[in-house]
Amino acid sequence: MIAPQMKINKAVFPVAGMGTRFLPATKAQPKEMLTIVDKPLIQYAVEEAYEAGIRQMIFVNGRSKRAIEDHFDTAYELEAELEAAGKNELLELVHTIKPHDMECIYIRQAKAFGLGHAVLCAQSVVVNEPFAVLLADDLMVGSPPVLKQMVERFADWQASIIAVQEVPEEHTSRYGIVAGTPVNDRMMDVTQIVEKPKPENAPSRLGVAGRYILTPGVFREIANQPRGVGGEIQLTDGIAGLMRREKVFALRYEGRRYDCGSKEGFLEANVELALAHPKLGPGFRDYLKTLTL
Repeated sequence: MIAPQMKINKAVFPVAGMGTRFLPATKAQPKEMLTIVDKPLIQYAVEEAYEAGIRQMIFVNGRSKRAIEDHFDTAYELEAELEAAGKNELLELVHTIKPHDMECIYIRQAKAFGLGHAVLCAQSVVVNEPFAVLLADDLMVGSPPVLKQMVERFADWQASIIAVQEVPEEHTSRYGIVAGTPVNDRMMDVTQIVEKPKPENAPSRLGVAGRYILTPGVFREIANQPRGVGGEIQLTDGIAGLMRREKVFALRYEGRRYDCGSKEGFLEANVELALAHPKLGPGFRDYLKTLTL
């Protein structure tokens, strides 16, 4: 266990992936900048971290990811034009993208050796603090936000926490799968974690979603492990190593996950979030009723 009453102040966003499943849309833009209704995926993830009380955002990026930096940077020309035109509502909207108390740090992952390697790239900034990891591909909708649910549990347990959900048996090979001992109706003391097992080898149907709170001990485990599934340095393997030294818990979060790394999940998120949008929702719902499916 780490020192008592430590807080989560830093969030890591691995954003160096090529996004090949969305080609040609991602040929010239990061997949994390693909838009769900009116905001890019990465903004949803950053807002979730911010609402969980985190103020230092660490982006582990790669080549052709400049658009992410630009999105969270100050756009002086745009702001000047909006102010001159008296478009104060839009000006305020632009300001909310990066609140004044939020810090953005960018680290280059020169070669994409896997999720574990991307997290390891952030070690020099995270140092010896517990931290969150958010995968922007996984758009999470919850009340309270999913990461905030996890931060609240961390305040009590002071140990690593993984977000999990039940997945169809035939889909276990798409996820890290956990098994363990129930602590209460939402929390599990994890005793086993396996990366993308075949259904017949899966220890359960609880799949890891794209949210983690990890203690800094995971860095040593990632650095000392061989390459795993797919020849990559797997975060799952690092967590498995961490479990030999520390407690790791799984949280069955309350909310909905959209797998926006797939085209189907991306489209589902756009439709459902559009319907929930306070301004667009009513008109969009009426439009959908006119379609003959």
